[in-house]
Amino acid sequence: MKRKVSFEILKAEEIKFGKNNFIEISRKKAITKEGENEFISLSRGFFLPNGEKRFKTSVTIPLSFEIVEFITAKLREML
Repeated sequence: MKRKVSFEILKAEEIKFGKNNFIEISRKKAITKEGENEFISLSRGFFLPNGEKRFKTSVTIPLSFEIVEFITAKLREML
């Protein structure tokens, strides 16, 4: 049995880099008949010649203060 999931973007920010690439970080909500779940999505993509976005890869991060703090601290250490 297939579960229908819809996604709602609550907030999104992006930064462009290179010739036509971008990284987007967003807070999203997954909605099913069973309930809702909010998470953070970190995605990488590119722009088509007509300006349309295409996503290549994505990772989801739970809305947990400890996990977000760990990721941001480790990212800063790698600079």
